Amino acid sequence: MAGSGVSGGRDRGLPLFATEKPRRMAMAAYRLFAATVFAGVLLIWLYRATHLPAAGGGVRRWAWLGMLAAELWFGFYWVLTLSVRWSPVYRRTFKDRLAQSYNEDELPSVDIFVCTADPTAEPLMLVISTVLSVMAYDYLPDKLNIYLSDDAGSVLTFYALCEASEFAKHWIPFCKKYKVEPRSPAAYFAKVSSPPDVCGPKEWFTMKELYKDMTDRVNSVVNSGRIPEVPRCNSRGFSQWNEKITSSDHPPVVQILIDGNKQKAVDIDGNALPTLVYMTREKRPQEHHHFKAGSLNALIRVSSVMSNSPIIMNVDCDMYSNNSQSIRDALCFFLDEEQGQDIGFVQYPQNFENVVHNDIYGHPINVVNELDHPCLDGWGGMCYYGTGCFHRREALCGRIYSQEYEEDWTRVVGRTEDANELEGMARSLVTCTYEHNTLWGIEKGVRYGCPLEDVITGLQIQCRGWRSVYYNPERKGFLGMTPTSVGQILVLYKRWTEGFIQISLSRYSPFLLGRGKIKLGLQMGYSVCGFWALNSFPTLYYVTIPSLCFLNGISLFPERTSPWFIPFAYVMVAAYSCSLAESLECGDSAVEWWNAQRMWLIRRITSYLLATIDTIRRLLGISESGFNLTVKVTDLQAMERYKKGMMEFGSFSAMFVILTTVALLNLACMVLGISRVLLQEGPGGLETLFLQAVLCVLIVAINSPVYEALFLRRDKGSLPASVAQVSMCFVLPLCILSICK
Repeated sequence: MAGSGVSGGRDRGLPLFATEKPRRMAMAAYRLFAATVFAGVLLIWLYRATHLPAAGGGVRRWAWLGMLAAELWFGFYWVLTLSVRWSPVYRRTFKDRLAQSYNEDELPSVDIFVCTADPTAEPLMLVISTVLSVMAYDYLPDKLNIYLSDDAGSVLTFYALCEASEFAKHWIPFCKKYKVEPRSPAAYFAKVSSPPDVCGPKEWFTMKELYKDMTDRVNSVVNSGRIPEVPRCNSRGFSQWNEKITSSDHPPVVQILIDGNKQKAVDIDGNALPTLVYMTREKRPQEHHHFKAGSLNALIRVSSVMSNSPIIMNVDCDMYSNNSQSIRDALCFFLDEEQGQDIGFVQYPQNFENVVHNDIYGHPINVVNELDHPCLDGWGGMCYYGTGCFHRREALCGRIYSQEYEEDWTRVVGRTEDANELEGMARSLVTCTYEHNTLWGIEKGVRYGCPLEDVITGLQIQCRGWRSVYYNPERKGFLGMTPTSVGQILVLYKRWTEGFIQISLSRYSPFLLGRGKIKLGLQMGYSVCGFWALNSFPTLYYVTIPSLCFLNGISLFPERTSPWFIPFAYVMVAAYSCSLAESLECGDSAVEWWNAQRMWLIRRITSYLLATIDTIRRLLGISESGFNLTVKVTDLQAMERYKKGMMEFGSFSAMFVILTTVALLNLACMVLGISRVLLQEGPGGLETLFLQAVLCVLIVAINSPVYEALFLRRDKGSLPASVAQVSMCFVLPLCILSICK
């Protein structure tokens, strides 16, 4: 039991993890800096309020009021973001102490869930490489149970998993013998081109050839769409498919491919293998299946009758294990005698292997992982992000934490030895009607009814009294694939934004659900993302109205010689200098920081804006919520363009129209506005319009890849002419109306 201090003569009093805070001087300096920026923000608000143009001021008065509203929001959002960053913490584990405190057979078993939904969008070799990476964890195999959920119900996925189950008999002992990292065969052989010194060339090349043969067989089946008459793994499970089965209409299938409880389930060296289970839940067109959330809840129920491990880890099919010690690191938190009793889940950061140096999309993952997430952890709870997360089963299944609670880490399920009977029992738990009139998706398991089922589920767990922990080891726990085209990125952020809006407007809002249950700082942390959408209109206003007023000679900022110029200049320079310094500190380059600022702007005026509009339409009953699967298939030509620093567009989209319109509008305002001032007033005329000119020039500079895609490129990733034509229909009237006024 976790409550006992000594077991078998082993002292369990030593802490298994440490929590560290930044140096006090560093935090004091940061807070002093933040106070000066806040003073500048207050002065900007004061300037707007005291210099409001008189009634009858026409366009300038209304433009001024809009600027005041936008700057009030930006100031409030900055304070919200700053408050979350007030007390970061960093975690360190002691796996050596874990080994001293617990015998291997005293460690808990772990159920690992891998989810896939579409063998076309998620390549099967990607899926089974992820499965193999978690099968090869440095952990007792008889305490590892891997479950693959195939929501498409595809016989191709089942075939690929059968192939993986055979290959695992060679791959797992190879990994453990030579301490291979990473343990995804696809990632390993992509990174290691020749045998390492510790491995004999013959054995290494034999393993590589085995992997190549498996890849060729799987790809051949995928390309032909047909399973061989006598599959190599000769599994009885193929009889459960017929020509009538589709991805949206199929019966439940649960198949144990490797039964770790049986002595004959061994690798080529005679060592036990982890349990491996294939599952596809029943789907019928008339029944709502709740997407990934429904899949995870089905896995929870199936695993409860097969292994019932006290720890559950789930990972997306494209995010393989990059660190074979991740389970032991997570257990350092759960098994700590003094600090671990109330930990509900341990969240690892998301990291991506396909992001190149000087990434054109400026993925801010380093800053998020190194700064933002430790700050959330400092307030008592990291968000659950749906992948790379270790859960306490009881917490995930709805248990409310109490100080009397004690976990039985060594419990085992009293399962039948008959595989057919066990599979039949599991199938009955994943039918379409099983969840009817139950608490599944409401109080038990993963929450339904929101695109961000993971975030709201984590919030519910925290509101039941459980803590969550964020752990970012030196060797990344998981590596995945991130979208590398503008369209995919913006669609992904639009879905996230819609989810955060739904949470904020529902009774599951952090300020409502979390009141009195979680710290105010954590409520505000959730709201930083929850208020993403509200940034859209102020940002769109700020990148259009000042430029149009500049074109027309209407001043909206203080003159360069005015004392009121100082707070505007200070806030802008200080905020962006701090942002740049944080990026550099986290390992990004200055180019990546600049690219991140571009994507920050693009997301606000496209993804956030359309998410807000769609949410309003949904509230009015005009549209319904849906789920867009992120495509993991990579176009080779598009990838080459990405590596060269080119933004990938390629098709017509409303988001691209908005982006192009803003870019062309600012280009026209910059050229025509500067020309008007120089021709009519001379260089001195820029004194009153200096900040507007700078803002317009910066917007043009940051949109340089957009102009390149419009005017210079002719490849498939450029912006279509139709986007430019529609954008010009907005830009020309706006410029003409502005000049006429």
